[in-house]
Formats: sequence, C-alpha cells, structure tokens
Amino acid sequence: MNALNGRVKLPSRHKISRDVVSFYLMERQKLYKHLSNPKTAIHLTTDTWTSSCQKINYMVVTAHFITEDFVMHKRVVNFREVDTHKAEDMARELLICINEWGMKNVMTMTVDNAKTNDAAINIIVKELPGIYENGKHFHIRCMAHIINLVVKMGLKHEVYHVKNLQDAVKYIRASPQRIKTFKQAMKDAAVESQRFLCGETPTRWNSTFELLRSAYDVKDAFLEYSHQDPMFQKTVGRVPSHSDFEMIKKMMEFLEKFKKKTEKVSCSTKPIFHTYTREILDIEQHLRKHETNPDFMFMVPDMKDKYDKYWGDYDTISDYVFFATLLDPQCNSKFMKVVFTQMLKAKNKDKKMSADEIESKARAKVIDIECKLDKFFKTYLERSNMTSSSQQETREEVVNFDDENEFFGSYMTSGSFPSTSSGSQLQRYLNEDPIGFDKGSGKIMRCGSRSLLEWQEALICTQDWLRKSSLPIYDYDEVHDVLADDDLAIDIVDAIHNLKLTGKRSGN
Repeated sequence: MNALNGRVKLPSRHKISRDVVSFYLMERQKLYKHLSNPKTAIHLTTDTWTSSCQKINYMVVTAHFITEDFVMHKRVVNFREVDTHKAEDMARELLICINEWGMKNVMTMTVDNAKTNDAAINIIVKELPGIYENGKHFHIRCMAHIINLVVKMGLKHEVYHVKNLQDAVKYIRASPQRIKTFKQAMKDAAVESQRFLCGETPTRWNSTFELLRSAYDVKDAFLEYSHQDPMFQKTVGRVPSHSDFEMIKKMMEFLEKFKKKTEKVSCSTKPIFHTYTREILDIEQHLRKHETNPDFMFMVPDMKDKYDKYWGDYDTISDYVFFATLLDPQCNSKFMKVVFTQMLKAKNKDKKMSADEIESKARAKVIDIECKLDKFFKTYLERSNMTSSSQQETREEVVNFDDENEFFGSYMTSGSFPSTSSGSQLQRYLNEDPIGFDKGSGKIMRCGSRSLLEWQEALICTQDWLRKSSLPIYDYDEVHDVLADDDLAIDIVDAIHNLKLTGKRSGN
C-alpha cells in the first residue's frame, strides 16, 4: 500500500478489530428487531461440515425473511462449533440460535435428508409452539439434494463408454507432463475449444457431467495424444473412439436437464420456491420420456424409484410447496388439478384407479389445499393484526414463462393458465433482483477457545451483512464512523455476551 500511496496510513489491527465488533453489535441489534417481531415469518437453512484439516464440526444457520416492504432478505445468524452431528447436538444448537435471536415465528427449516437431521427436526418442533399442523410440514427437503440422489442412482450403473472416458481423463490428469502433452495434442489436432479436461469429484455427480462435457469438447485430441504417449492405450485399454463420444453426447443430453434443475433450485439469490411443483413434475416427465429409450432404460427405473420416494406421492410433499404454487400468479387451481392428476397417473401403475377416480381425487386435493391455505392466511392475519380488506393488490403483467420446463410449457400452451393481468404484488417480489451469500472456501482459522469461536461468529456474520448483494434492512446513512474514539476500549468477548443480554431484554 505504501508503494501505491505513501500518505495512506492503514489502521492498526486493534483498531480494525474494535471497528468490526462495534459494527457487529450495531447490526445485530437492528437485525434482532426484525427477527424477534412476531409478524416476521422466518425460514431457516443449515449447513454442517467437518473441517478436513482440523477435524472440527461446524454449523452455520441462515435466516430467510421478508420485510414489510415485501423484500426478501437472507442473513447468516449463527456460526458455531458443534460437538457431533448427532440429532441432539444439532437440535440443541438450533434451539439456542432461535432463542438468542428471539425468533417467535420460525415457519420452516431446510436441512439435508440425513436421518440424524430428521431426528433433530422432530426434537425442534416439540419446542416450537403454534407451528402449522404441529410441525408436520416444518421440514422442507432440499430439492437440489434430492436431485443429486436421483441422478446418483442412475450413475451407479457402470456405462462402458463413460467408464472408458473417465479412465482416460484420470490417466492424463495424473501428471503435469501428461497434461502438457495433451495440450500439445489439442494444438496438433486443431481443437478450437478453450476448455481443458475437468477432474471428477466422487461425491458430486455434476463433476461427472463436467468431465464428460469437457472431454467431448476436445474429443479430437485423444487419438493424437495416443500417438504421442505409447503408454496411454496400454494403461486405459482403449483410446476413446467416435462411438464412445456418440454415447457421451446422448448421456450429456440426458443429464443436462438435471444439471439445469440443480443450478436453478440451488439459487440462493432470489425466491424459487413457487416453481418447486412445476420443476419436480418436469423431472418426472423427463424420466418417463426416457424409460423406454434403449440407451437409458437400465438407469431410469432406479432413478424413478428414488424420485417416487420423495415426490411420487403428494401426501409426502409439504403443504407449503402447494401454497407457494397457488400464490404464484402464473398458476391457479386449474394448474394444481393438473399437477395432482399427473401425480396420481404416475402412481397408478397397476391401473387400479379409473380416470374418473383420478379426476375426483385430484379435485378433492385441490379443495383441501385451498381450504388449508385459507385457514393459514387467516392465522397470518390474526398474528399480524390485519384484515384482508386492508391489503391493496396492484395488478401488473406477468412475464418470464420458463421455456425450459416442458411440463409447465405444455400447460401454458393449453389455454388453461390465468390471463396475464392476474399479477399482483407477489409477482414483483418473485422477480426481485438477486441477493445472497456464499461462505466461500469454508476454510476456518484454528480456534482453541469458546471466546475465539464467538469472535469467528462475529466475523462470519459481519462479512455476510456487509456484502453488497445483501439488501439493507435499514438506512446505511446513519453508519459513518463506527468508532470515532481510538481510545475506546471494547473487549470483544464481553461485548458479544453483553449484546445477547441486551437483545433479550429489549425483545421482552
């Protein structure tokens, strides 16, 4: 910095530490007012992992909520070390987080589909009074995780062409010299692609997709490489050929749907929950279309079984999913009837139900969901001390239909969808600019005491709250100089503890 401008004087690390803690204290107090408000419905998401180098279990909790101006916000509210990944330890830390922030209206929570997390959810719902249907729909399962399970069920079947290419890529990436030789082979084969061979992570199926795509883009270089490296063919057994890449192309086209769905539902920067129903039905339609394809019929049955475990029966899907679909201005009761009819048809493999029975059950389910939504909305009005007549709805045009969703596209072109004038304030909310948080590499400094762990939590939360992508829930103009007095002594740990006590008192 001195080389760029010698007049710049950087603050000391003690000054920066005091500033960070003061800012954290100030921000936490303001955020506490929103999260402790009974009108604020909160959705919590958790992420747990074990540091590979430290062998320490960490858990981060993120709160998603909407302010009175109908803007979605997302804030990291907890970063803690947990003793184990057992249900009791997870539930205890989550309940501590909920109590420390004074949350009175935790509506839903998303965790991984591990059995220990299901057990933790069961413990938590018993401690949260007044939640919808006694917590039956409290756990919203992660759609991206379920898609991952579905695809992995298909990829567990070893495809000869794919295995051959995986071995070839693994061999080439095993040494710098082979990588250098392959890059030369790309030039000699006049490969125009700027991509290079991607590695593969065993636990991530999308890394397999990236491996296939990157290899396909440079397919002409493999034969040239075999001429420059005599050991290549001897080691892998066979040089990837034209027939291999023909099958690879088909496999990529089949997996492309799942990749796009994963990317879409993994988006944490804008609301996508209202699209949940149409996305899962589009996946079902995609599987059904390929179940008779000779190239994939050995994969699809297992994938369909895993799909049916989570999404095959509408009774296993949270009511909140259907509530969100009904509230989407692009959908209506007719669309929900189409959804339930399709689910019943897919489930009716043995043809025990007639077409009339399916239609009757679908209609009854729509009525049931509408009644539950009406009851849920009245509860919301009572909690918020509002009446439905006080809500003013603004009509505006509904746009941005999803062209990639075949299931929803067929419905939209059928003439059964609502007119484009049926938009509302909700539509503006659904089309808000992206916001979000990414914890980055996840690498954490070594900590040896509880006080330092709390200091880490302050740093993690402050980093999230300061990100430009996080919309402010207050006016930043009042934040000019968090510490004007350099001599002001602030003990970091005491300040954080004092804040928790102050927050609890102010929330009463």
